[in-house]
Amino acid sequence: MPLSDEEARLLHQLEQSLAAEDPDFASTLRGSKFMAHNRRVAVIAALGFIAGVVVMFTGAVSKMTWVGVAGFLVMVGTAFLFSRAWRRGIGSRDGETGVPAAGPGRPGRGPRQKPSGSFVDRMEERWQRRRDEDGL
Repeated sequence: MPLSDEEARLLHQLEQSLAAEDPDFASTLRGSKFMAHNRRVAVIAALGFIAGVVVMFTGAVSKMTWVGVAGFLVMVGTAFLFSRAWRRGIGSRDGETGVPAAGPGRPGRGPRQKPSGSFVDRMEERWQRRRDEDGL
């Protein structure tokens, strides 16, 4: 059932006020569409990669070099598309869309911060953090 003009206007106003009050949360909500798109691109790229392998081997078996080269180019192109979709994000580990609880690839920690201090200072901080997490 489509929204009425009044409901659409109110929804738009709510979205604008949310974006003004909490831009990070608003971008998280908008990100679910992009993650679904990236997942779709990743699946298509994986299927394209498999098709490229088939075409490449077909060219090798039939001794048609140009078919093999075309298959290889398809593989390279789809691998690029897959890696780009992967970097942009195809979903969190829990299978839900949105921002992961502790940042990408860093379970139990906050987002990565810019290193400060010398190498030795950072190593000491890590050591202390590990000792604190283990309860020693």
